[in-house]
Amino acid sequence: MSRKLPLAEGESSRTACARAGVRGGVDEKTGEVLPAVMLAERVGWCADLVSGLVGSLLAEHWNACDVGVLASGKDAGGRTLPSKAWMALRRLGWAATPVEGVKVNDRIVRMAQEQAGRTLRAAHWRAELTAGVLAAWPVDPRRRTGMEWDAVGEAIPGGEHLPSSVIRARTRQAATFAQAKGRLPVDVFELEDPPRVARMLLLAACDGQQATIERCASDPHKALLRLKLPTRPDPQAYADWTWVSCPITLPPTVPANAALHLPTLRIMGGTVRADVAYTHAVPKARRTGRTVALGVDWGLNTLLSAGAARLHSDGRITTLGAGAQFRASGVLAKQHRLRRLSEYLHAKADHIERLIADDEQHALAGKRAVVQDEIGHVSERRSHLNDALARAAARWAVDQAIAAGATVIYLEDLRSLEAKGMGRTLNTRLSQQVRGQIAERMRHLAAEAGVAVVTVPAKNTSKHCPQCPTPVRHRKAPDGPTVAGWKWAICPNPQCGWQGDRDQGAWRRIAARGLTHQAKTVIDRTSGTMVVRSVVDTLETRAVITPTAPQTSRKDRSKTGPTRHCKTTHPAPRRRRAPSPTRPQGPAGQRPEGHAPPGRKRLPRAADRHQGVTTTSTPTTRRHRPRGAARGAGFHLHTHASPPRWETIHPIPRLADHTGSLS
Repeated sequence: MSRKLPLAEGESSRTACARAGVRGGVDEKTGEVLPAVMLAERVGWCADLVSGLVGSLLAEHWNACDVGVLASGKDAGGRTLPSKAWMALRRLGWAATPVEGVKVNDRIVRMAQEQAGRTLRAAHWRAELTAGVLAAWPVDPRRRTGMEWDAVGEAIPGGEHLPSSVIRARTRQAATFAQAKGRLPVDVFELEDPPRVARMLLLAACDGQQATIERCASDPHKALLRLKLPTRPDPQAYADWTWVSCPITLPPTVPANAALHLPTLRIMGGTVRADVAYTHAVPKARRTGRTVALGVDWGLNTLLSAGAARLHSDGRITTLGAGAQFRASGVLAKQHRLRRLSEYLHAKADHIERLIADDEQHALAGKRAVVQDEIGHVSERRSHLNDALARAAARWAVDQAIAAGATVIYLEDLRSLEAKGMGRTLNTRLSQQVRGQIAERMRHLAAEAGVAVVTVPAKNTSKHCPQCPTPVRHRKAPDGPTVAGWKWAICPNPQCGWQGDRDQGAWRRIAARGLTHQAKTVIDRTSGTMVVRSVVDTLETRAVITPTAPQTSRKDRSKTGPTRHCKTTHPAPRRRRAPSPTRPQGPAGQRPEGHAPPGRKRLPRAADRHQGVTTTSTPTTRRHRPRGAARGAGFHLHTHASPPRWETIHPIPRLADHTGSLS
């Protein structure tokens, strides 16, 4: 269903998706009210029929020839294939036939062809990647030389902009196949089996004869979805398909004036979930001409560090504020624990598989099922935790940009990050970051406010000083300038003298680099995202932050001679030389008394302090015995406090005359 919105000048259309729950429906033929469980059962029957057709299509056309024909965009007669996958498959004559005895309409076949066509089109990129890796196979698969990296980049279409981690992952996959088979795979279709088919209904491939959706006139936050569903798992005739009306409550994120499209239905947790697509007008994000930008730097415990910078008319770049940080150490720690639990369960499941072998009647068959269920449960928890973390981090970054009045967010590109040399635990934690999800959520939320998200190269963002191109020295903390570390950065340039948190300096570098390279911003053809692919040296020299306040003097204050003694006419006493005044007779309190006179030999008893427990243990050394502390007079020999107010009203008689002052 195609619905276009009228757009004003400076606006662009944005298609987004919101998840909504379908809690029930009504069978229009019988008038029966379908609860959520029964509706999920009928949607599941329809999804099973579609999945069976998709599986047959993928098994038949999972080869290099058919995938290449579909990806070429031309049919046998040289005509351009339609953009919709189901129409392209029909032009090529790739039909899907249901099981004998099962009656489905043409729209069910459309959904199957659409899902299979999307999967086959996505396989073409993996086929080209695998072919390039196999064509430039290195001598040592674990470590390529510089010439071998150049060769594999040329063999892969667009390989010069491809992250090295993707090439390494595909190389390891082919090396594992070669170790098991004794030879390299021919192509990706021998290396991988046809992908598993998801149980879902792509209603976008249908028309009004299968499904419709309309917004309620009385309440714009509600919509009515009507679709045909089978009344049995194996419908024998068209009479076994009936119309079902399903009311849907739209999330508050869907604007009231947005155009709704047919959703995608999934079965999750025994209920039906609808991914409702909608189109609405948003401010158009500009590619150039930006003056205020938000720089965002990735971290480990400090997940995001961000701050705003302004580009002045004379070319100077200054910061707006000191920046902020998004800390998620607790969530990341929980994520780390779940990862370790998942690794343990997978190892346990593999051990049980080796013990069972092919014996399905083994005594451990039941335990294997329990472990598999627990693995699925832990995987869902990790997925939900990552999704919640990505949403929160992206929302925080976009809010920072809106508050600073920024029109662009510059994000460093860490797709090629390979964690190594930092220990097994830290390498794994760096590799498990959800940077891709956060970046995708950030683009999704920023588009609503007309804010562009541009990725910039991450080279030397934390290595160089943000105020000059001098490499900084990394230390453990600001109070240990000689202790090696990575958190604190100090610029060795005496003319600059900048020092600060490593991540705080990185976002300054990222924002300055993006503002100076905004003319080099391009739109990636495959993903449609804005990106700065390379750093220009002439522009990088101007990508520095101009300090807005005078720097503190950094002259050498090392001691080169004896300290000059300054004699004052009235030296301050080290302790009180006069006894404290007498205690007032009334409800008012008393100020703290001075130190005890030197002639006093014993401290007050604990009963006089009304401390019924011993505050410190009895020392075993002979050099120092805090007798008062051992008896409850305090946790330190020179710690004193004013007496409570009730003591002035009802004084407690002293037990002995030698107690003296309460000091």
